[in-house]
Amino acid sequence: MVNIKEINGEVLRGERALFESSDLSVKNCVFEDGESPLKESRNINIKDSVFKWKYPLWYCKNVNAENCALLETARAGMWYTDGIYFTDTVIEAPKSFRRCKNIGLKKVLFVNAQETLWNCESVKMENVSAKGDYFAMNCVKMNIDKLDLVGNYCFDGARDIEIRDSKLLSKDAFWNSENITVYNSFICGEYLGWNAKNLTLVDCTIESLQGMCYIENLVMKNCRLLNTTLAFEYSTVNADIRGGIDSVKNPLGGKIEADMIGDIIMEENMIDPEKTEIVLRR
Repeated sequence: MVNIKEINGEVLRGERALFESSDLSVKNCVFEDGESPLKESRNINIKDSVFKWKYPLWYCKNVNAENCALLETARAGMWYTDGIYFTDTVIEAPKSFRRCKNIGLKKVLFVNAQETLWNCESVKMENVSAKGDYFAMNCVKMNIDKLDLVGNYCFDGARDIEIRDSKLLSKDAFWNSENITVYNSFICGEYLGWNAKNLTLVDCTIESLQGMCYIENLVMKNCRLLNTTLAFEYSTVNADIRGGIDSVKNPLGGKIEADMIGDIIMEENMIDPEKTEIVLRR
């Protein structure tokens, strides 16, 4: 039987305060000052506690944190950690989660999500809110349900991502990404999806200046485009759009179906218009 040590109601100070801990329960504690308080720890449960200083959970394994807070000064909080789960937690600090894997986030608020979730693998998110640029860059294998994100350049270089029932206010979302599927979500931001491969949008509402350009294999099913101009430039596309499109420019090939299209720009010196079928329902 594993002997679980409990620390309850303490204020912990100093660098590496609980360094290399294992099989530990931490409750009602404050990590006051000192870097890396739980670095290299294993099998840690944390509840109702506050982190106030840098690098609290580096190189850890199997961490569960519930109803906690990481203040702005707890920067770069979780790096190189395998198996970390946060619920009902507020993370005020930027640059959280880098090169981590097997991450679970439920009912988490990222107050400053700048450069958060970089180069992570196997991430599950549910009911997460975040504000900050460069969210989830180069992540692999993410399953996301109900993400509210305000921040530009999200999911740059990400691969194998599924997103449902979310709201993304983000310029340059999904650049350089691969194998992204988004369901029943609202996306607002210029230059959506440039240089992506295998981007699929299902039952989504989108507003984007020059959105969905330079994409290899763009699929849109039952989507709506609001105030979306100069779409699909140099993309191969199979798009079923409900309602109209303000303008389409120089798609490389495929099929675009919509109720109406304001302007269709096909420059024969740039692309072969015959490679794209355009169907207007009206």
